[in-house]
Amino acid sequence: MHRRHFPRALALLALVATAATAGAPGATAESPTPATTRLHDTIDTILADTRLAGAQASVVVVDTSTGQTLYDRNGDRRLVPASNTKLLTSTAALELLGPGHRFATDVQTTGKRRAGLLSGNLYLRGGGDPTMLAADYDALAAQVAAEGVRVVTGNLVADDTRYDHTRLGPDWTWDDEPYYYAAQVSALTVAPDTDYDAGTVIVHAAPADRAGAPPVVSTTPPTGYVHIDNRAKTVTEGETSISIEREHGGNTVVVTGQIAVGDEPASDWVTVWEPTGYAADVFRAALHRHGVRVLGRTVLGQPTPETAQPVARHDSMSLGELMTPFLKLSNNGHAEVLTKEIGRVLSGSGTWTAGLTAISEYVADTGMDTGRLRQRDGSGLSRRNLVPAAEFVDLLSAVRAEPWFATWYAALPIAGQPERFVGGTLRSRMAGTAAAGNVHAKTGSLTGVSGLSGYVTSADGRLLAFSILLNNYLTASVKSLEDQIAVALAGYREGAATTARVAPPAVPETPRTPEGVECSWVKPITC
Repeated sequence: MHRRHFPRALALLALVATAATAGAPGATAESPTPATTRLHDTIDTILADTRLAGAQASVVVVDTSTGQTLYDRNGDRRLVPASNTKLLTSTAALELLGPGHRFATDVQTTGKRRAGLLSGNLYLRGGGDPTMLAADYDALAAQVAAEGVRVVTGNLVADDTRYDHTRLGPDWTWDDEPYYYAAQVSALTVAPDTDYDAGTVIVHAAPADRAGAPPVVSTTPPTGYVHIDNRAKTVTEGETSISIEREHGGNTVVVTGQIAVGDEPASDWVTVWEPTGYAADVFRAALHRHGVRVLGRTVLGQPTPETAQPVARHDSMSLGELMTPFLKLSNNGHAEVLTKEIGRVLSGSGTWTAGLTAISEYVADTGMDTGRLRQRDGSGLSRRNLVPAAEFVDLLSAVRAEPWFATWYAALPIAGQPERFVGGTLRSRMAGTAAAGNVHAKTGSLTGVSGLSGYVTSADGRLLAFSILLNNYLTASVKSLEDQIAVALAGYREGAATTARVAPPAVPETPRTPEGVECSWVKPITC
């Protein structure tokens, strides 16, 4: 690749612009304009909030048309970015894989077929698709049956060898492991619904018809891969307090607590231990439903022979379409799959190391100084990720020149837009302000960590790139402070004819949910 130092070039343009306006009152580098001074004072006041006492803040705002820095507070300070890390992963994926990239899941065999009998193994080969639903495995099974296969004499082999077998990020905390946002990463997996949290199962606990009986527990999708240990009870009345937890190291899910007769079922997303086996279980059940009997056992992790012949195939949505659930819902699993997929496509190694190396090379090509940051995973779940706000703003400024920018910009959460796959993690924030429908930005949250980085169009038409990183605070949340800064930027006005108006990028139509597929609207969005 040729390095394209867009942000550095824009900085030079800013110097030229500053010199050109030096004769105007208040427009010299030594003397900021009144509007810029007011903006500084406003943001400084917001950051002086007592909730940030003893905390760290890194905030940078840049006019993308000129490269002029409008605000910089500790912009070179490396802070934990949480899910703002996905800005690096998503842009690199679009550039290195391409918006049209798709994941293939296929069924192959080396066996001979005669009169409905397949003599040999059936291979289910995973291509990394994080959007595979039980319905997709059912469609694959239907294709196998349509090929005339009725009995498979060999094994069902689940091939997940496109990626390595490191399932969890090395820096992830152990107590996150049962929860949907820290699912194990495999090239062969299942998502329970169109949030596409691959490697998870939804466990439902419905009240029994009478008090004293255990709740009725079911899963989405139905699977025997997860064992339910139901210790909960149904009560006549009282507050529902169902807890659903998977035990470490296996697939026993313990259900405890109580639920009242007549209450709505309690549901929760739970990760599975070894998602390859989960996918194989769902597919094997689908084969059975379609009249295909596998006589052998299920074998995990063996590669498909090169001489195997195709039987069935499923292709995922395009990467450009995947950006919507990925970024709107801040899907950690998508980020990690894309990291390994980048490694596999570019170097033949489906590992975090290979993927992160390629991501680093790409973001350096945009002008980010990779010597000043550290990326340890694709999603931001690692607390060893460290990125300065100024480097995020450099990336945000540079990618506006990419041919896929409009798709990516539209996939970012949009402030104050209540539709889940439009507003995403910002859907309930900044509503009724100048930032609503205006701010396109990536959120980020860990305990004591919050971030918001993206774009806002100012009151005088400037497209501003900004990054707000807040670390080491002790209060429950500081997101209202981020919102105040974003609203201030939306209301910023330098003055008439100081810069050309920049129209926000056109927003492509949001992809529709496939017909017949239900969406989940229950799970709270993390960020």
